[in-house]
Amino acid sequence: MTELFETTEATDHRLLQDHDGPLAALNAAGLLTAGDVRTADAVCRLGGESSPDVAVAVALLVRAARSGSVCVDLAEAAELLPEHPWPEPGRWLVEVTASPLADVALRVDDDLVYLHRYWAEEGAVVDDLQERMARVQPPVDEDRLAQALDRLFPPDYEEQRTAAEESARRWTSVITGGPGTGKTTTLARLLAVLADQSPRPLRIALAAPTGKAAARMSQSLARTLADPDVVFPAQDRAAVQGLEASTLHRLLGFRGDNHSRFRHHRGNRLPHDVVVVDEASMVSLSMMARLVEAIRPDARLVLLGDADQLASVEAGAVLHDVVAGFSGGSPTPVSRLETSHRFGEDIGDLAAAVRDGHAGTAWDLLEAGTARVELVDPGDTARIRALVLPAARTLRAAALDGDHDAAIKALNSHRLLCAHREGPFGVARWNDQVAQWLRDDEGLEWLPLRYPGQPLLQTSNDYGLKLWNGDTGVVLGGEERQALFDDGAGGRVVSLARLSDVEVAHALTVHRSQGSEFGEVTVILPDADSRLLTRQLLYTAITRAVDVVHVVGTEDAVLEAVRRQAGRASGLTQRLRD
Repeated sequence: MTELFETTEATDHRLLQDHDGPLAALNAAGLLTAGDVRTADAVCRLGGESSPDVAVAVALLVRAARSGSVCVDLAEAAELLPEHPWPEPGRWLVEVTASPLADVALRVDDDLVYLHRYWAEEGAVVDDLQERMARVQPPVDEDRLAQALDRLFPPDYEEQRTAAEESARRWTSVITGGPGTGKTTTLARLLAVLADQSPRPLRIALAAPTGKAAARMSQSLARTLADPDVVFPAQDRAAVQGLEASTLHRLLGFRGDNHSRFRHHRGNRLPHDVVVVDEASMVSLSMMARLVEAIRPDARLVLLGDADQLASVEAGAVLHDVVAGFSGGSPTPVSRLETSHRFGEDIGDLAAAVRDGHAGTAWDLLEAGTARVELVDPGDTARIRALVLPAARTLRAAALDGDHDAAIKALNSHRLLCAHREGPFGVARWNDQVAQWLRDDEGLEWLPLRYPGQPLLQTSNDYGLKLWNGDTGVVLGGEERQALFDDGAGGRVVSLARLSDVEVAHALTVHRSQGSEFGEVTVILPDADSRLLTRQLLYTAITRAVDVVHVVGTEDAVLEAVRRQAGRASGLTQRLRD
């Protein structure tokens, strides 16, 4: 997939001003940024490497990490920019392997070239996971296990029961499935099963990549226990009641003096008997390496997530690679939950077609349309306005009335999702557009910077306010100048004056929406040639909707999205299989 940046000004910060040679040519073509080139120059200078071809390989590695990949296959470099005169791949690989940078700044493994850091982290994850698989697995009291499974899992929960039973027999478990497949209820019951097997109270840690995901994990478990329709015997509740999730950074022990290392590591392991990580698809390679090294070999690790969703914004697609690497093996730590209880058939069928790469089926489902799935012409601004404005009106009315329950309900009733932050298909444009529609609707010439009914997105963790990166809220009416944030309960009211890292959130990027769900979702697809338009992005966007999904896009955009896999180069899958 070609991933080029476009510039309209000679002073663009991504363009070199004082460089020549192959790196400058690749920068002028939009493949490498100035930062990629200058980093490669510095690495080569410090390592005593003068070869222009090796410098290009280093720059491609820097670019790859920036794009989420952990390595580069030099044989595939020509696909990035076919018209460029690339070195012959075999000779190029030999030159990189013989470079003074090899085994210092670079590593070559199975014909893949890595920055040394990512090669070491990938190898550490492989070694730790394989060592955990090779250990004698935990002893199981078969009679107690059968009784606990019978007690906790109704007859129609066979998938979840099987996942829990398999996980009870392993030090490492991966439970993957799409939205609504019962991952949280499976986890709650699994923890009860594990507690029933233990002769002493278990020390259980729940964690997630972000503060928002951690809060949602805690809330989901609490809702599961409070749901009268969920079978959960009183004798098993004590194992799960009151558990609170934290971020992975807090679990591992954030260090102010070192942002890549933590207090808990291979020499100072976590004290917990069970460590559970939710939304594992969002965990980067570096964080996964820090996590697995910090867990005792005789402690259980449970990874939960949807392997088909978008991966971490940082380098790596670890959950996807782990699931692929262990699939087909015997034994395998992977359990798949297939049956969704969240969607009706309409959204579920569309999500499955996208997930499985059936582009024609996905288009046919959208074109046919139902009450729950709609295709919208990108040029039909009136229809988009009709979809977006009612929810914005309702949210503004609830905020002006000071009705907290109605405001939270309206906040989660509908959301615009975009692939881009900027440009005609981006979040910034659509946030401005919705505000304009509100002004026109009320006959207003302007709205203040923070107006009642304006949805907000928290963009950093604020431990003092207990607001997490990704939390959403709404500006309230009245003279107090306050905002109400959705905390999964009654809402958290905070002063606008105390908020610093917030953005307008009529529209969100699909990445930002991960871990959230909304009654209705309107997905704004970019043009078919957008490098961000992938199967994983469309699948993630569609599966944020509970009741109705509207896809705004052309046939070319939909088909290209389903056909195009998010490309993240990695050797993790193959190294797990070896």
